[in-house]
Amino acid sequence: MRDFGAGLGYLFKGQRWVLRHGRWWGFGMIPALITLVGYVGVMVALVVWSGDIADWATPFADGWGSPWRGLLRGAVTVAVVGGGGLLALITFTAVTLLIGQPFYESLCAKVDETEGGAPTPPEVSFWRELLVSARDSMLVLVRVAAFGLVLFLCGFIPVVGQTVVPVVGVCVSGYFLTVELTAVALQRRGVPQRERLRMLRRRLPLALGFGAALVLLFLVPLVTVLAMPGAVAGATLLARDLVPVEETDDDESRISLAK
Repeated sequence: MRDFGAGLGYLFKGQRWVLRHGRWWGFGMIPALITLVGYVGVMVALVVWSGDIADWATPFADGWGSPWRGLLRGAVTVAVVGGGGLLALITFTAVTLLIGQPFYESLCAKVDETEGGAPTPPEVSFWRELLVSARDSMLVLVRVAAFGLVLFLCGFIPVVGQTVVPVVGVCVSGYFLTVELTAVALQRRGVPQRERLRMLRRRLPLALGFGAALVLLFLVPLVTVLAMPGAVAGATLLARDLVPVEETDDDESRISLAK
């Protein structure tokens, strides 16, 4: 419980840090704004073309009479738009982090600088770092999709599906959101994804305290844009707890990013 409270505390500390450094708050919102504009454009296009997509997906219903053809294609239209919105919610943070890699790298460096004892990042080219980030994000999304499928099926269990499953879903999403947000700071410390997952599993209440609250906040895209810089700052502070600077300065204990 103590670690859970500490994780929640890092969320507030991160927001407080960006409020004290207003220029970095605005700077950190740029990737989320870019992602939001892109997703809004895609969702508008999806809504406009959803009827045509439904027609294309149900050619067998062309000969059906009213109202069955309309009902089927209406349901497919809702499913297409709803599925697109759900996919946008699931992938928004990962895409924002990928687009914002150079932005959040600078933000993490500034947090480390102001807090003292900034680590020396591994010598990795920008494109190599971007490739590693994209690969790691994809692996996280695969894990999230696997858990999501299991939870979706469990959702059909009476009572449990309406009570326990939503809570577990928030916790699972919170854990993986923490994995994603701490990735930038931990990459700067030379920690590969497998080791990051192990660290956060070992400090699970800490990860859940930080990530679960963010999951609830991030359900609103506009709040995501406003809170993302503070979330990255808070994740950097959390990473400093997981990997103290003294450890990153020891060449023998550094784990190569290239692994």
